[in-house]
Amino acid sequence: METICQTCMHQCRLKPGQKGLCRARVNDNGRIRCENYGRITSLALDPIEKKPLRMFYPGNMILSAGSYGCNLKCSFCQNHEISMNDFSAAETVYLSPEELRGKALAYKNAGNIGVAFTYNEPLVGWEYVRDTAKLVRDAGMKNVLVTNGTASMQVLEQILPFIDAMNIDLKGFREEYYQKLGGSLAVVKEFIARASMHCHVELMTLIVPGENDSVEEMQEEAAWIASVSQMPLHVTRFFPRYHMMDRDATETAQVYRLAETAGKYLKYVFTGNC
Repeated sequence: METICQTCMHQCRLKPGQKGLCRARVNDNGRIRCENYGRITSLALDPIEKKPLRMFYPGNMILSAGSYGCNLKCSFCQNHEISMNDFSAAETVYLSPEELRGKALAYKNAGNIGVAFTYNEPLVGWEYVRDTAKLVRDAGMKNVLVTNGTASMQVLEQILPFIDAMNIDLKGFREEYYQKLGGSLAVVKEFIARASMHCHVELMTLIVPGENDSVEEMQEEAAWIASVSQMPLHVTRFFPRYHMMDRDATETAQVYRLAETAGKYLKYVFTGNC
């Protein structure tokens, strides 16, 4: 029978054996199963500033783990080799929540403060995030989530008790732009507002030429952010990637101009890739 996956806004209606848009969840005889549970494609000890988080334990390292799958279709995705693939195409190793916690603890002497769930969209496999983050928290370490913010409120409430910080990708501030990417601005705004009430949140906006690079849009975005909370905003330079090779990298002057615009509303604005 068909079963509806309630992980994100797409609410995929799946027949037995069928996978959702994210490529990571499947109808397994009427039950939605997280097929990428524990399937790790990438593991690295990173500076926490690389997430990017500039105001959460700066100067420390964090063990970054990623799987495969994503529920958006950004044509400029820099991690498309894993985000746009499924189990059959992605090279993975299995790490149980206990094993990932153990690796995090093993790197403590190297300055590691915990685990960051990142690289692909972690919440298409939210059960693994929840289970691992609980163990990491119990071990006295921190949990970071790097997400596109399109999960359902039910999923967000499942993980919030165990997450210490998030970087949420606010891709722009126009609903039509989000529709191009297969998402919803309204959903992301609700996600950001709820997350910011519970943990440290920093936002990132990638400035894509001809898409979300107007001063007017940044004014609206920054004003809305300020109305929710004084969350730090990272204004980041685009480089041609994946299917979006038809335009040049964003001019650095425009990135700085938009960061200056955001700074009229926000206390903490950072530029990236410049």
